[in-house]
Amino acid sequence: MDQPRRPASPASEAAGDYSIRKEEFRAFQDLIHRESGIFLADHKLALLGGRLHARLRALGMTSYGEYFKAVQKDEAERIEMLDRISTNETHFFREPHQFEFLKTRVLPRWVEDAQAGRRPRSIRVWSAACSTGEEPYSIAMLLLDQLPASEGWSIEILGTDISTRVLQKAKDALWRIEKAEEIPTPYLKAFMLEGTGPEKGKMKAGPEIRSLVSFSRMNLNSRPYPVPGGFDIIFCRNVLIYFNTATKAGVVEELLAHLAPSGLLLLGHAESLHGLTEQARSVGPTIYAPLQSTYFSGQRLPRLR
Repeated sequence: MDQPRRPASPASEAAGDYSIRKEEFRAFQDLIHRESGIFLADHKLALLGGRLHARLRALGMTSYGEYFKAVQKDEAERIEMLDRISTNETHFFREPHQFEFLKTRVLPRWVEDAQAGRRPRSIRVWSAACSTGEEPYSIAMLLLDQLPASEGWSIEILGTDISTRVLQKAKDALWRIEKAEEIPTPYLKAFMLEGTGPEKGKMKAGPEIRSLVSFSRMNLNSRPYPVPGGFDIIFCRNVLIYFNTATKAGVVEELLAHLAPSGLLLLGHAESLHGLTEQARSVGPTIYAPLQSTYFSGQRLPRLR
């Protein structure tokens, strides 16, 4: 593993052969799993090589073994490595049925309870894999529209991700203008700004929604989580699919521990809590409530059709 080798030729790079050896891949596979919970299956060997190859070149290294030694010793480089191997695909208002569920089934109930003095006019939401920010800002638009500050509502949204690179983009809150197509027109007009001058062709989140969201780096595989619990909603979408069963169960247990008794956990469309926990129950497609919660009962909240 420690023998230096020449970098792959341009021709081999174009063909997708990044010359990472199987024993090198195994070492990275184990390290990445320990650090992040992400398990790279054996067929991801070329993918890993491709994502790390540019970093080796930037550091003037000639082998993946040399780079592996570097990430073992240097925490900052480990973070850089995890940035490069993490998948960060996201969209505004992704999984639209979940936003519709919140808008039509959940938020009216919370307004009713607040008016009756059964709950405070405050909402805490956690976007546990926020990527470049589309998810937490989508949440901010929905909540600010339905629970306005003028009616005494306080909204706090936390966005976390393992990747420092995408977190910086989320903090910048700046996207190409084509992303506007993903946002309902009333929200687009109310909460987004169109870029001019050097920012022409881009859009930026307006100050109203930016003020609701804070960002922090967090590794879901490092437990316990360093955030106070009691979240009304936790979004953890399209993350569990990258973990093995044991890691999934540990993450779910910790997320549920951070959920308010009347809160909701929202997963991605390809994810389920089946076989991972008995401490939550489904109240809608990919939407879960704590098992002991009576807040979202069949009588009080009809099933989605």
